[in-house]
Amino acid sequence: MGKAYAPEERGKIIIRTSIIGILANVALAGFKAAVGLLSHSIAIVLDAVNNLSDALSSVITIAGTRLAAKAPDRKHPLGHGRVEYLTASIIAVIVLYAGITSLIESVKKIIHPDVPEYTAPTLIIVAVAVVAKILMGRYVSSVGKAVNSGSLEASGKDATLDAIISASTLAAALIFIFSGLSLEAWLGAVISVIIIKAGVDMLRETISQIIGERVDSDLSRDIKKTISEFEGVNGAYDLVLHSYGPDILMGSVHVEVPDSYTASQIDKLTRQIQKEVYAKHSVILTAVGVYSMNTNDPKAIAIREHIDRLTMDHKGVLQMHGFYLDEEQKTMTFDLIFDFAYPDRQGMYKHILDEVRGMYPDYDVHITMDADISD
Repeated sequence: MGKAYAPEERGKIIIRTSIIGILANVALAGFKAAVGLLSHSIAIVLDAVNNLSDALSSVITIAGTRLAAKAPDRKHPLGHGRVEYLTASIIAVIVLYAGITSLIESVKKIIHPDVPEYTAPTLIIVAVAVVAKILMGRYVSSVGKAVNSGSLEASGKDATLDAIISASTLAAALIFIFSGLSLEAWLGAVISVIIIKAGVDMLRETISQIIGERVDSDLSRDIKKTISEFEGVNGAYDLVLHSYGPDILMGSVHVEVPDSYTASQIDKLTRQIQKEVYAKHSVILTAVGVYSMNTNDPKAIAIREHIDRLTMDHKGVLQMHGFYLDEEQKTMTFDLIFDFAYPDRQGMYKHILDEVRGMYPDYDVHITMDADISD
């Protein structure tokens, strides 16, 4: 994740960067279009069109940032931050469309080729465009990572791709000048395929974010470490975070505390946890659930240790937590986390349940099957 910026500051940075991108892309598109038409170079003309699509992408990024910054309302009480995922996917579709149309035009030129006419100013302009696009790509990508903007990162990747395309166009021009071999149309087709692949990759990435991805491993571990450092907390489990836009994470977690804690102690502890997690990680914990841990019953502690060893010996089991034994009610409860990759999680769950019930027939055993949601 990027540095935590205030929403207003983050929005201003994204808009400013996008405006710079628009101005630069429009200027480059104008130069390239003129050069491409004068030199009869389909590859340079397509490169110019690609720059215009980049400018449109920046316009969409600005619009998406504005919409995402809208205050929460009754219909959208958690804000409009997810709009940024939609704008990133729209940019990906634009890139994909540009690639497909470019491929069609390139195929037409392969069938009916034009002989290019290069001049020294033409090559200088293309070379300058390569350098400009490299610098722009690095700048936009770095800002995108800093403010955690998928739209800016997508634009930065596209700009870097443009630099490669322009460099390829320059190479084709040099080959034609020194050998007379025209690779214009064929290069245009190759460039189009590269653009299409980039569009598909960007679209796949943004769709994955919209569906909901696994929490970043470093973030989940850091949050659990922060929680586990509180006195009385034996462990933090079941961390579930939901993204409501870049840098907007809300969720819940379970903590294991001694069974001797009073309601007032638990209330004080959970409030402190929520405050500390937000201060350190900018994550809002809307709920902190509690697992009661046996601390005064040696028999319960011994059974817990045995259950822990028993369950962890089984393939597919990643963790056992939340164990509690109620001697008065004769109940035993705990949770098991199963690996998604294990082929028969339900079958293994039933096997362990039967095994534990067989070993402890005097207790009513309840096992909750958890998924491997976070590290």
